[in-house]
Amino acid sequence: MTLAIAEPVEDGAARASGSSFYLAMRILPTKQRQAMFEIYSFCRAVDDIADNGGPREVQIARLQRWRDDLEATYAGAPRQRLLALAQAIENFQLRCEDFMAVIDGMEMDVLSTIAAPDWATLDLYCDRVASAVGRLSVRVFGMDEEPGVALAHHLGRALQLTNILRDIDEDAGVGRLYLPLEALLGAGITTRVPAEAIAHPAIGDACAPVVARAERHFLESEAILAGSPRAVVRTPRIMAEAYRLILSQLVARGWEAPRARVKLRRVSLVWILLRCIVR
Repeated sequence: MTLAIAEPVEDGAARASGSSFYLAMRILPTKQRQAMFEIYSFCRAVDDIADNGGPREVQIARLQRWRDDLEATYAGAPRQRLLALAQAIENFQLRCEDFMAVIDGMEMDVLSTIAAPDWATLDLYCDRVASAVGRLSVRVFGMDEEPGVALAHHLGRALQLTNILRDIDEDAGVGRLYLPLEALLGAGITTRVPAEAIAHPAIGDACAPVVARAERHFLESEAILAGSPRAVVRTPRIMAEAYRLILSQLVARGWEAPRARVKLRRVSLVWILLRCIVR
């Protein structure tokens, strides 16, 4: 039995306006900006499927419809809701495999509730839900292939690991725990029940290796950005600096419960934006 599910058509810019990266995308030239809005809109749509719950078979069917629609787009027959994305694909030679990897990552959240994956599984998840988005984005930015793929690898993982550290309470609220099993065991935390793990007195020790890995990826990203034309990497530099500030604020806040939500103030983001533009 095939589940027929109507999906809404939503303007990419409208979806992207709620992103913390909106200002960073907004400074791009028109064609690049619109492409980034469409990539973000796609990512938001499939992420909503994974996050909004509901019957698992419905979630899987909706993700499969995205796969089918992408295949149709690359075959030259885009569905109505993918017309703008199809234009971005044509303009920047975006690869189907990267879109599919994002869907594969979302499906990891649907097929089983992720709770304390090992490092290898976590790294695969980060590659699919973050670095694959980076591989799409660097083509829009106009980076050369080798440094672009390397930046997507490192910056995507740095951003996603920062998200994981920032969202441990929200994720635990829906039964998810993305902190790696090795880090938990190393801190003496043996439970894989999310709410119990994040309430453990040694949770800071479990977060420390994740912080260290994120910082290493940020350092690798900075080296690539420093060696690339400034105008080409202005937007990813803004993203990197904004999330590195979030990571430093998380570390400064500490991990003991109750944990105050860390959110980048708009004035801080605007300051980063202006500094990167002037630079």
